[in-house]
Amino acid sequence: MISLQYVYWLLGGYLAWLALLGLRDRGNPRRWSTGGFWALVSLVLLVGEHLPSALVGAIVIALALLAGLGGVRLGRYREATPAQKTAEARRLGNRLFLPALLIPAITIAIVLGQSYLWGAYATPFDPQHLTLVALAIACVIAVLAACALTRQTPGEAVEQSRRLLDAIGWAAILPLLLATLGSVFAASGVGEAVAALVTAGIPVDNRFVVVLAYALGMAGFTMIMGNGFAAFPVMTAGIGLPLLVQLHGADPAPLAAIGMLCGYCGTLMTPMAANFNLVPAALLELKDPYAVIRAQVGTALPLLGANVLLMYFLVFR
Repeated sequence: MISLQYVYWLLGGYLAWLALLGLRDRGNPRRWSTGGFWALVSLVLLVGEHLPSALVGAIVIALALLAGLGGVRLGRYREATPAQKTAEARRLGNRLFLPALLIPAITIAIVLGQSYLWGAYATPFDPQHLTLVALAIACVIAVLAACALTRQTPGEAVEQSRRLLDAIGWAAILPLLLATLGSVFAASGVGEAVAALVTAGIPVDNRFVVVLAYALGMAGFTMIMGNGFAAFPVMTAGIGLPLLVQLHGADPAPLAAIGMLCGYCGTLMTPMAANFNLVPAALLELKDPYAVIRAQVGTALPLLGANVLLMYFLVFR
């Protein structure tokens, strides 16, 4: 059975390859720290479950120090000339989008069609993490399709992805770290503290007020943490489950789904979501580093209001 562990090994092997290329890149003035950064992330993905917790914590601290001290830098990469890129774009046309479109198509086909694909036979994929495993398989197929379409090798795909990943830098692993931090907050009782504050500050018997507190709390905490996955366990443990599900009888499934959408509205409005909002501005060389956020606020606020209404009218039995 293909479990999530295989996905971790695949990602770990990929990052180990990137780390080796980075260490060999003499055009990067900080090749040792850049390669070392990706090597440490690779180590955790490959054998993290066998490492002592204290060592994993030390690796996270080392990653923070490498990132904070500017250790991840751009190096020298094999790039086509502008004329070559233009010629390839004209040759391929809109077919360039096909590999990207394969990712959602294959993921949905595997997730929704597993019972039809395998019939009476046991599924070869881990049912507990089916979506993530299907996404990983779809990405691998999309890379192979892109290589066939562009007449390039998988090694060239890794080289070009190294350029992009080095440009993004530490922000590439920020969602993973923030999601973990959210779990730590939930385990340490932050959710209970939030519940106590909310209970003391709002009329909990008013369903709409509690919905508003949960939705705005998801958006606000996401803006602070920079990631909806970090906010979700805290706000759901503090407001969603005790007040909306247990007290007012909300259906947990749509409540969680719309709650995450409220968090995503916060993601659109915060520089803490660096990989979404600051990295694109840097890659596009925009003069205003917050230009992406300014452009998204006008969409995020109406969406947040719409999510509040959807939650109020849809999640209660």
